Amino acid sequence: MTATTVTPIKTDLAGDARIPLRGHLRHTGALVRRNLLWIRQDPESMFDAVLFPIVFTLLFVYVFGGSIGQALGGGQEAYVQYIVPGLMAMMGMNMAQGVGTGFNQDFNSGVMDRFRSLPIGRGSVLFAKIAVELVRMLIATTILMIVGVLVGFDITNWAGLFAAVGLSVVFGSALMWIFLTLGVIMKNAQSVQAMGFLVLMPLQFGSSIFAPTQSMPGWLENFTEYNPLSSLADAARGLMVGGPVAHDLWMTLGWSVALTVVMAPVAIHKFRTKK
Repeated sequence: MTATTVTPIKTDLAGDARIPLRGHLRHTGALVRRNLLWIRQDPESMFDAVLFPIVFTLLFVYVFGGSIGQALGGGQEAYVQYIVPGLMAMMGMNMAQGVGTGFNQDFNSGVMDRFRSLPIGRGSVLFAKIAVELVRMLIATTILMIVGVLVGFDITNWAGLFAAVGLSVVFGSALMWIFLTLGVIMKNAQSVQAMGFLVLMPLQFGSSIFAPTQSMPGWLENFTEYNPLSSLADAARGLMVGGPVAHDLWMTLGWSVALTVVMAPVAIHKFRTKK
């Protein structure tokens, strides 16, 4: 009997290149619809987007608002004007971490194996996840602004507000590529969450999100100057309540472009080649 050589089926890594742009857009739209339907069937997945902005705003305004507000030359009212733009920057990081854990859960449940067996653009799967997470981020930001207004935030520049939201979306989408990569390479969602916690906590508290940096030790103050979260928070404050904008705006955009250029190809490659 003649031995038969079985050729294994290979994942077509060049598949994306052969799919036209219209095909990519159609695939992405279908996957966005699938993800939105999943959220409708599992409304508990929106708890973080709904509750985080409420809890963090009330916590920081009413626990730290008086003392930090005095350091700002005012009281609780001054701190509200300071913290709300900072929390807008933090929303992007929290939503970015969520996309990594959700992506990992889809892998472990076999959903992603099904997607990779279909004749669709591999990048469409990731772009759809980012699009839905950006929707969740906008919902969280809207709730943040509503709660902020209720506790005394004064919106004096609507154009600046929308510009700050857009800047947060750009930076948040860049961060999501990092967490999509973690979602692929880590073994379970708990590992993704733990890694995200170890990275996010120093970045969040070693920044100007919650308090001015002038009173920090010299080494930590130097770190905050290069922390992209500080740039995003300060740019959002400048756009929403007034102040210098240009330097922090370009720093945030530069970080966003750099993270996307470096991490997007890595995330797509890891997704294509994951065993």
